[in-house]
Amino acid sequence: MYALIDCNNFYVSCERIFNPNLSNRPVVVLSNNDGCVISRSEEAKKLGVPMGAPFYQYKNLFHKNHVKIHSSNYALYADMSERVMNILYKYTPDIEVYSIDESFLKFNGYDSFFNIELIAHQIKQEILKGVGIPTCVGFAPTKALAKVANRIAKKFPKELNGIYIIDSEKKRIKALKWLAIEDVWGIGKQLAARLRFMNINNAYDFTQLSDQYIRKEFSVVELRLKKELLGESVLKLEDIKNKKNIATTRSFEHDEKDFEFVKERIITFASVCGEKLRKQNSNANLISIFIQTNPQKETLQYRRTVVLKLPFATNSSITLAKYAIKGLEQIYKEGFAYKRAGVVVSGITDANHKQLNLFNDENSRHSQLMKTIDGLNRKIGQHKIKLAAQDLERTWKMRQEHLSKNYTTDINQIIEIDLNLA
Repeated sequence: MYALIDCNNFYVSCERIFNPNLSNRPVVVLSNNDGCVISRSEEAKKLGVPMGAPFYQYKNLFHKNHVKIHSSNYALYADMSERVMNILYKYTPDIEVYSIDESFLKFNGYDSFFNIELIAHQIKQEILKGVGIPTCVGFAPTKALAKVANRIAKKFPKELNGIYIIDSEKKRIKALKWLAIEDVWGIGKQLAARLRFMNINNAYDFTQLSDQYIRKEFSVVELRLKKELLGESVLKLEDIKNKKNIATTRSFEHDEKDFEFVKERIITFASVCGEKLRKQNSNANLISIFIQTNPQKETLQYRRTVVLKLPFATNSSITLAKYAIKGLEQIYKEGFAYKRAGVVVSGITDANHKQLNLFNDENSRHSQLMKTIDGLNRKIGQHKIKLAAQDLERTWKMRQEHLSKNYTTDINQIIEIDLNLA
């Protein structure tokens, strides 16, 4: 049996743990730079606030309905997520951390010797008591069906107490007939629209398509999904893998026409990408640079991306910055005010298995230099040591006008209790 444990409205739940006054009132959490809604309480959902709602468009609605607004506090959320995952590891070593707020667990043989429903209740209660996060648990014979079970548990929390188990053929068929095709795990908007056009309206309809037809019209991915929904386990738990692409992108505080400003930002983004590569012991073979004007303004728009193949695999911030500048020079146009820029490195390979180039390779001193810089930054503070081309005075600061404290990761921001009021 597989279980999917999903934290309810995770970012909002994290904020509520340390501020009980947020209970039973509408709460939203905003993305980087307070751009759009990325987490909503049930009360906010009932007000009609959609996921991804631009903050500036819904500001009046928030004010009118006394919606509590929070900027995203990723340091807090990551720490709370780790606490949840540590509890889950007590139940089984077979875990796939699928995202910051959900994990797949595999229970080999548990259904024969243990009460699965009792285990589900224990998981929910221990996470709620130990961390304070409410969860939903779905059990089923496959990962795809566990997703379906979890969705049902979340849809009917009072009736099911946040737990649903698909442990019979009758339950499986009933669940698939209930689940709309666009809500099936792994089926995106375009594919869902195509299936709707074919009168495939729910997950059960999808499973009635023949294997031959799915192979011909779709792909092996959809065929595996069908098998999973039929109860045949073909998707195994996945280990945490290194990222295939690493991106550093930001919006500027103001629209910028100064080439030197944009150049400095691109160098900084490339440097951060290099740091991330070194952290996972990887090299990159490709680097992409993009710049974009402000799409919210009714002015002439400009957006360009360029991809450069690096002459050798590297994780050196110096090398990445050098080629990032070359890319920027190719796509930058005078006269435009730029609002956003970014650097993406791809073609990622293991740094321990680097293909050497006889005639054109990186300066051998880069590796030791990067190691020294990373060590110093860990010791004296993040990004204290920079490349000479970076602005030593500029630190990137996102707009976070509604940021809560780092209650669990900063000793200076922990909750204080006034014993005189006890």
